Amino acid sequence: MQAAWLLGALVVPQLLGFSHGARGADREWEGVWGGAQEEEREREALMLKHLQEALGLPAGRGDENPEGTPEGEETWGTQEDGQGEEEEETTTTPSSGPSPSPTPEDTVTYILGRLAGLDAGLHQLHVRLHALDTRVVELNRGLRQLREAASDTRDAVQALQEAQSRAEREHGRLEGCLKGLRLGHKCFLLSRDFEAQAAAQARCVARGGSLAQPADRQQMEALSRYLRTALAPYNWPVWLGVHDRRSEGLYLFENGQRVSFFAWHRAPRPEPGAGPSPAPHPLSPNQPNGGTLENCVAQASDDGSWWDHDCERRLYYVCEYPF
Repeated sequence: MQAAWLLGALVVPQLLGFSHGARGADREWEGVWGGAQEEEREREALMLKHLQEALGLPAGRGDENPEGTPEGEETWGTQEDGQGEEEEETTTTPSSGPSPSPTPEDTVTYILGRLAGLDAGLHQLHVRLHALDTRVVELNRGLRQLREAASDTRDAVQALQEAQSRAEREHGRLEGCLKGLRLGHKCFLLSRDFEAQAAAQARCVARGGSLAQPADRQQMEALSRYLRTALAPYNWPVWLGVHDRRSEGLYLFENGQRVSFFAWHRAPRPEPGAGPSPAPHPLSPNQPNGGTLENCVAQASDDGSWWDHDCERRLYYVCEYPF
């Protein structure tokens, strides 16, 4: 809308000046100005032509010269040849076209009409833009509400997951102490699922415990009796929470404490009176013997001895739970 009024403020004064100049030129032509006023009319005609081309108006004026010769040039030459003869009044014969050429007043009226139409169009665009802005504000408000609802839902889901984890840990602890072996402030429960050592530790933690970490020889002997009774008459290796992954030969519990005692398996001793064995027993070598390839410890269910194994081997495992 402001652009339309600015265009009108720039164009209308020039057109009004052109109209006044055109009427003044007709009067002055009858007087003494002659060719100077004619040059002024030509300049104004050129300005009007450019304006009509810019606004898309129909070209043509009543005083245009189709031959490209400025009007009045022949009359001016006649006055010079006549050596002071009186001016001859020339009468313009109206064109025989179907409609008369538009006057400057008609051109101004047409331009003002076009500007009014542009103003009305800009007003409609402004109204539609305002409606769109209102709709965008409503959509942004709705989107913000959806985001807040989604955030609340995520918080609720997270709270439910945390509650489920707490409930699962509490359930695992109660199950371990009810179904397993209670020993002081600990409960041991055997799991007959085959898992790698790290996966077994993760499952024990999810249930509220950890892989078994016998703190002394008394707990170790009690755990051995529990495993022998649960898995008899078979001999199964069972993962403990003991490893030397951090440094070879430095055995730690899963809680980071250093192991203070060991129950490594030893090869059977020769019978009394027999000579010394030249080589270790192939099926029952002294433990640990795996070096950097075997860094996790499992307990045999028959005699409770410790064996080092590859941590990726899938074995039974025993969890401990606080009581």
